Amino acid sequence: MTRHFLNLADAGGNAVAAMLGDALDRKAARKGWAKGRVDADAPLAGRVLAMIFEKNSTRTRVSFDMAMRQLGGSAMVMEAGGMQLGRGESIADTARVLSRMVDAIMIRTDDHAKIEELAHYATVPVINGLTNQSHPCQIMADLMTILERGLALPGLEVAWLGDGNNVLASLIEAAGMMRFNLRVGGPAAYAPDMEFVERALALGAAITITTDAAQAAAGAQVVVTDCWVSMGQTGGEAKRTALHPYQVDEALMSRTAPGAIFLHCLPAHRGEEVTDTVIDGTQSAVWDEAENRLHAQKSILRWALGQL
Repeated sequence: MTRHFLNLADAGGNAVAAMLGDALDRKAARKGWAKGRVDADAPLAGRVLAMIFEKNSTRTRVSFDMAMRQLGGSAMVMEAGGMQLGRGESIADTARVLSRMVDAIMIRTDDHAKIEELAHYATVPVINGLTNQSHPCQIMADLMTILERGLALPGLEVAWLGDGNNVLASLIEAAGMMRFNLRVGGPAAYAPDMEFVERALALGAAITITTDAAQAAAGAQVVVTDCWVSMGQTGGEAKRTALHPYQVDEALMSRTAPGAIFLHCLPAHRGEEVTDTVIDGTQSAVWDEAENRLHAQKSILRWALGQL
């Protein structure tokens, strides 16, 4: 059966744990190596990944490309506007054709329905590089970063501040699967996707949704946020005004647990969702988090291709 990675639930908790362990081991094994050097076992030698971008990207593009290089394979970048997909070819036909030519497909798109259709017709793994609904690859990097900092996932206290967006949806999904506690602080008008919340609660997650930023941050071991206005969104000024009370600043971080860390998937709008003093401060783990996109992606690819 083809292994797609559209959401974390496609893999399940045991597979997520295995991927995280593999990512940590592979990162450690490369310490001091040149970034272009192939892993000793070159597990994806001869494999090719097609990367389709309908939205701009820095970390997703570079991390998947370098992931394939380090695993011994290769990747090709396909901008949607330069493909027949951008001229009216159906997603189904694109899936059928690419499945004959490459070993896996990663797509970054604006509509989750597109990736579901692509996966339905593809006979090779399809990986979600980001959709409007979720961002599972980012959360894999976040979980890896948390583990690197010596924190255990079960029982962990995590706070999210700001918009109830796609990154939060995947974080909620992870809370249910990995059994950590999540407090979401944000205005009611920008609440998270309740389908993700209900599924996580059914798995036994402790999720609190509050409009009180201080309550969300109190005692947190990990604080997470994201930009307030994503690419292509309208109504930016009204949204920024509504979300301003949820800015992560030094005062908010002072309410967290001793040794708490700050995460942000980037790009950051400094002075909006986070201040310079936090993102550049001693509690920030965002640069490790960004690097870990590469290492987590490698293990996602290995899982999708049946090696984990």
